Amino acid sequence: MIRIALFIICTLFFVRFSWRALAHPGTHGFYRFFVFEGILLLVLLNHPYWFRDPFSALHLVSWLLLLASIVFVVQSLLMLKQRGGYAEREEMPANLSFENTVHIVEEGLFRYVRHPMYSSLLFLAWGAYLKHITPLNSGLILLVSALLIAVAKVEEQENIQFFGTAYVDYMQRTRMFIPWLL
Repeated sequence: MIRIALFIICTLFFVRFSWRALAHPGTHGFYRFFVFEGILLLVLLNHPYWFRDPFSALHLVSWLLLLASIVFVVQSLLMLKQRGGYAEREEMPANLSFENTVHIVEEGLFRYVRHPMYSSLLFLAWGAYLKHITPLNSGLILLVSALLIAVAKVEEQENIQFFGTAYVDYMQRTRMFIPWLL
């Protein structure tokens, strides 16, 4: 019963956070809402197992992914704030304010990865998944991973429209989520 209540409360928070994007299907924020929901399900389904045998090999990998998730999101937000600049984008009313950068950020993690905040969500999802692997969780992690790729692809198209060929060049120099890999 507590997990259902937490799911409802967190979903209401995500709806509030994403309300503009939910009103604009086809934007990256619309799809990102469903990523948040999938990760929420993974966390709530697996939270009873987070501290069972916390030093097993699988849990150690999980802890590393969860730590990487925190590092990636904090470093990304700092870089966007310091280097991205800000401008209101009438053509992108669903964007959150920190997403409306005027410069392509190429410092810090952005030097290697185009979407470090989505990397953070990917690491969070896989870290939660590795706490307790079940068929249901396996389906959820595949769905969340596919949705993250879709979100990134949609955002890349939006960025190409805004930044033009400079963003296409940036895409050729960086990976989508994981430095030197993916």
